[in-house]
Amino acid sequence: MQYGTERSGGSELDSSKITSQPVAAAAAFFGARAQIPRNMQPGSGYSARLALLKLFVDYASDCIAFALGALCVAGCGARKSRFRHRQGRSTRQRQRTNNVNDILMPSSEQDASPNATRSQPTPTGTRHQSDTMARARAHRAEPDPVHIHVDEEDDQSQHMDESRDPLEESGRTVEDSDDEEIVDEAVLDDMERFEESFKGISKKYRLINRIGEGTFSTVYKAEDLLYDQYDNSWDLDGQDHSYSWNSHRSRKRTPRYVAIKKIYVTSSPLRILNELELLHDLRDSDSVCPLITAFRHHDQVVAILPYYQHLDFREYFRDMTVSDMRLYFRSLFTALKSVHEHNILHRDIKPTNFLYAPHLARGVLVDFGLAERQGTDWHVCTCQLRPNERQHKIDHSAYASTIASNPNHVPTFPKTDTRPSRRANRAGTRGFRAPEVLLKCSAQTTSIDIWSTGVILLTLLSRRFPFFHSADDIDALLELTNIFGRARMRETALLHGQVFETNIPSYSENGHGFEKIILWCTNRSGKDEQGRRLNNLSSDEREAVEFMERCLECDPTKRITAEEALCHPFILKSEEQLYDDDDAVDMVNSP
Repeated sequence: MQYGTERSGGSELDSSKITSQPVAAAAAFFGARAQIPRNMQPGSGYSARLALLKLFVDYASDCIAFALGALCVAGCGARKSRFRHRQGRSTRQRQRTNNVNDILMPSSEQDASPNATRSQPTPTGTRHQSDTMARARAHRAEPDPVHIHVDEEDDQSQHMDESRDPLEESGRTVEDSDDEEIVDEAVLDDMERFEESFKGISKKYRLINRIGEGTFSTVYKAEDLLYDQYDNSWDLDGQDHSYSWNSHRSRKRTPRYVAIKKIYVTSSPLRILNELELLHDLRDSDSVCPLITAFRHHDQVVAILPYYQHLDFREYFRDMTVSDMRLYFRSLFTALKSVHEHNILHRDIKPTNFLYAPHLARGVLVDFGLAERQGTDWHVCTCQLRPNERQHKIDHSAYASTIASNPNHVPTFPKTDTRPSRRANRAGTRGFRAPEVLLKCSAQTTSIDIWSTGVILLTLLSRRFPFFHSADDIDALLELTNIFGRARMRETALLHGQVFETNIPSYSENGHGFEKIILWCTNRSGKDEQGRRLNNLSSDEREAVEFMERCLECDPTKRITAEEALCHPFILKSEEQLYDDDDAVDMVNSP
């Protein structure tokens, strides 16, 4: 395009010969709102360069104003952008989901179907929650950025997500579930990488959130897209309100959730195989998380497990009464009874591995990554000998001869110890491992799981979680010494062919005992306003302490078993409580 006469030798353009095309083209480029003043039209005496400069200044001003507005929006609309990022990812996931046309019918087809019938009226609470989510989506769709305010009712519904899944109760659509889940962007990136690395996983499951991360695996919450194609006998809750999807295509499909456990590639293949085999053996137990299926893609292995509604332990352990504790341990020991009947050691009993729903008084035992069959790597230990044989071996040990020759002997250890180190399985979580695990007993039994349940009961009675804060095995033994005393710990060590000695003066010979420690932890060791000492436990608490002492027996051969625990008066009263609740319900429902 020629703009008037040609430029020659640095001379300026002749404004009288400039046509209107350059100015009109500039106006079209800078936008429709760029108007050319009449006194700046060609032939008015003004230079075309001034006209172009005026248009450029106006356009630059608009750009600066737009940029400043965008900066203000970025400050106040950060939360809104995260929701839009989540909504964009949900759109991509729904596009992938719509490819499975034989299972899920697109929502547009459902609405446009001439045979579609109106769904049943929803409860008042459900209708209110659905209206709230609809207003939130319309609020986010507005062009001007605004603050997103979450009122008290929305906070309360989100707080109940862990104990009661709103989708299963209200029958909301998948889009509503995406609005309920607030997912961090780092988690979104992690889930996208997982979908890209594991071929075909997105066609079977729709990832929703990351709900757990451990040393050996990561767990995701996901929707089972192919739920209706397989046998779902494991889903006891789903059988109560199941229906044929093909014969009720007008209804909204109730989402079915699963937990996808992605096992890290650094895990031993034998460890992965062992966990899957143990879960398969325990498939008939209602209190143990069953294995639905498993997939492998190259070196990656994922296990598909049911997703259980539960409440985080930290949210309810301080408010549990003794009656609540009875129900909790009745469910936990029921699961342990099934596990121990198969001669399986769980090895990692702790609150986070027992998914408990207080409103249902029901829990499920999960995470068998460290579990093993009893007798694996089993070797003879002095604790397995008869009492007279064990005492004879102790009396003729090198330590006994040293003490006999020098009664004032100060316990020491050699600078260079040439003795072979003692090897034993020490797997577990710090603070929940039994004394025989800390002392490297080579003949560990299912009693190590009973000890861990006793630690959970101590946590509930003391209202302290975690109760033990040991950094290593030595600190763990010293913490137990503070409770049981030095004399008891020496006997426990000799039981496993070990020697325990300490010269710390603050540790007494007989220890403090559980009752005194519970009073200290619950601030009942002082005096009330009348000067009376607050040093008494209730009768229910004493019964709980007596049951806990049976679980926290240092000698594993004297420790209570899961079957015996279910017959203990502390647990049996929970059944009476359940029967009383059932009778109360019958009286309410009776005409």
